[in-house]
Amino acid sequence: MTPGETPLLAGERDIAGPAKAGPAGPRGEFREAPEAASPSPGQGTTRGHVIVTRGLTKRFRSGQVAVDTLDLAVPRGSVFGFLGPNGSGKTTTIRMLLGLVTPSGGDCELLGVPMPGGLAEALPRVGAVVEGPAFYPYLSGAANLRRLDAADPSADRRTARERIALALDRVGLAAAAGKRYRAYSLGMRQRLAIAAALLGPRELLILDEPTNGLDPAGTREVRALIRQVAAAGTTVFVSSHLLSEVEQMCTHVGVMRTGRLVAHGPIEELRAGREPRIKVETPDVGLAAGVLAGLGLADPRSGAGEVSVALGTAAPDLVCAALVTAGVAVHGLAVLRPSLEEVFVGLTGEGFDVDG
Repeated sequence: MTPGETPLLAGERDIAGPAKAGPAGPRGEFREAPEAASPSPGQGTTRGHVIVTRGLTKRFRSGQVAVDTLDLAVPRGSVFGFLGPNGSGKTTTIRMLLGLVTPSGGDCELLGVPMPGGLAEALPRVGAVVEGPAFYPYLSGAANLRRLDAADPSADRRTARERIALALDRVGLAAAAGKRYRAYSLGMRQRLAIAAALLGPRELLILDEPTNGLDPAGTREVRALIRQVAAAGTTVFVSSHLLSEVEQMCTHVGVMRTGRLVAHGPIEELRAGREPRIKVETPDVGLAAGVLAGLGLADPRSGAGEVSVALGTAAPDLVCAALVTAGVAVHGLAVLRPSLEEVFVGLTGEGFDVDG
């Protein structure tokens, strides 16, 4: 979108193309994606999923495969983080879900409705902000929302004033409703876009990199708003390359790498899915390594004054007792559980922005 361009509402049609969506309107087992069974046709909402894809693929004319046989299921009621480095296929996936891009293969369902054939049925129940907000700079926040609402064929004109006021209040912009958009901060602009996506009752809110370019205060504002929307019963699907963002507000996660889904599931199970290590700080590194090997603990790594091994099922207190009994001077002992950053780097082979 170019500055000043008004994004299309869910269900609004461009005369040159298909329906477009712009600002408008649990828990299963964690598994690595190659081992995950794809949802079979018709499972969509019958098993509590708001988004289901099967083999979804997008190949551009250049031959580039942006999304490669994506099998994804997003549980109803979750805050689902669609995580991956820039260029991993997240935005292309979102655009296919909303009917903005035609898939090269596979199929998808939105709220149990096959897409893109079900655009008119599904999109009025979906709010989306894709690739950043865009509004008229010389209109106020409220005036921008009035214009968007008037362009939505599914909106009830009789309730427009009430719905706009409610949406502005919901995102904390009621006091700034009369201020011109050009005077809004970046955080306020992003919140206005989310307000536009919530002008009607929505079952699903899709946000593409919602904190991109925001300062820490703006990021906190948007994060708190997403939690509030989710607490009210709306499923939120949020794409991001920011690890801290996903970790702080999401219940489930899908990890993308070069167009492929490499893992997905509840975020706590993802964190728990990597084996912890035990680290021993000691001047007797060689002796400690021998004791740990004798206990059957594998993957030793030694450094200056320390040695670590994979803990497996061993009890840390018994490991410590064995070291002391063998005469190892134990200056420190710690169980190291992998951070989400380490888990995701291991899954994707690439780094993530931790703090944005």
